[in-house]
Amino acid sequence: MLRLGLLLAILTAQLAAIAAPALSLDSCQALAQANYPVLKRYDIVALTTAVELSDINKSWLPQVTVYAQGTVQNSVPEFPDALRNVLSQMQQNLKGLGKLQYKAGVDLAQPIFDGGESKASRRVARSRREVARSQLDVEMYALRERVQSLYFGILLMDEQIAQTECTIRLLDANIKRLKAMLANGAAMQSDVDMLEAQRLTIRQQLTAARGNEREYRKLLGIYIGRSVEDAALERPAGTMPADTESQRPELAAFAARERLNLSRREAVGASLMPRIGLFAQAWGGYPGMDYFKSMVSRRMSMNLMAGVKVAWSISPFYTRSNRLRSISLDNESVASDREVFLFNSRLQSAAELERISTMREQMADDARIVELAGNVRKAAEAQLSNGIIDTTALLTKITDENRACLTARYHEIQLLQLIYQLKNTLNR
Repeated sequence: MLRLGLLLAILTAQLAAIAAPALSLDSCQALAQANYPVLKRYDIVALTTAVELSDINKSWLPQVTVYAQGTVQNSVPEFPDALRNVLSQMQQNLKGLGKLQYKAGVDLAQPIFDGGESKASRRVARSRREVARSQLDVEMYALRERVQSLYFGILLMDEQIAQTECTIRLLDANIKRLKAMLANGAAMQSDVDMLEAQRLTIRQQLTAARGNEREYRKLLGIYIGRSVEDAALERPAGTMPADTESQRPELAAFAARERLNLSRREAVGASLMPRIGLFAQAWGGYPGMDYFKSMVSRRMSMNLMAGVKVAWSISPFYTRSNRLRSISLDNESVASDREVFLFNSRLQSAAELERISTMREQMADDARIVELAGNVRKAAEAQLSNGIIDTTALLTKITDENRACLTARYHEIQLLQLIYQLKNTLNR
């Protein structure tokens, strides 16, 4: 079901990406999973398990062994001396069995009861498949966080670029105003030079921001397998998760390991059971099953034998307690790993909830700060026109407004990023 759900999500994301020019975070994460080479390992795991199950099922097929052998013996069964004397008196010279013996034949064995070993082996194979899949799910889920970081990095760079361009336009307007004042003798050339120098500095910041954005977009494009250099990215909805209970794939991996240990325990029990099977043997050679006839005539004969065989090995009893102890220790390890993971997850989610709360408190005053900084900058522009303040004071006010606007935009993106980090931590 996990595999089917992942494929459906990937297909939905691909169709959405084709239909709409803008990319969403969910579609980028799904496309990245579809493009990630680890995806192929799901098929490898499935095929490997299919081969293993096929081998287990074939253990119920008749087991055929073809053989041939020849032996030379230092001693063989012989006629008793009394019987030999009687036969000699009757002028019968019987040598007994020959020391050179040979045979070639076929052995056929058909299991009819294996103590539940094949059933337990199939459960172990399927459990191993689920463990491998759950580990791949964990690896695929980790990819989501990397894509998420790039996605929000691009959004932050977009905001910085937009705000920097706005600041440049504001500086251009003030440079134009100062040049007019310079022509009228109301300003000095140094005032114009100061604003133009600041404009060049801001342009350098804009160039750096655009370079960072291009880098992030290239990396995101590599992850999702398509170019996003000119694609618009949707701003995700900042919906908080309904609760803080973790649903991470790591928990499913722990459960899969426990089910594997349960299957291994069943396999230990099955190894203690007797085995019952049918067998048949057919061979030709010397001597045959009729030893008396082989003593009389050293010619090859054909022989057949069939029956039921019951075998019960006591060797598994020697290691039973150690094998069960090993399984118990592994279960304890799984429980410890789960406890550590949940503890760290609770710590991380608590910290992220606190950061979200702090960010919202900071954002409560952002709009008012931007408004006040804008009013101060406008007043400074008027004061500069009237010769009340100098250019340095105006630059300070422009820088303050730029910082306030950029901080407000950053807070919006950072709040969304914190919310999605929390969702990623909880898999919600």
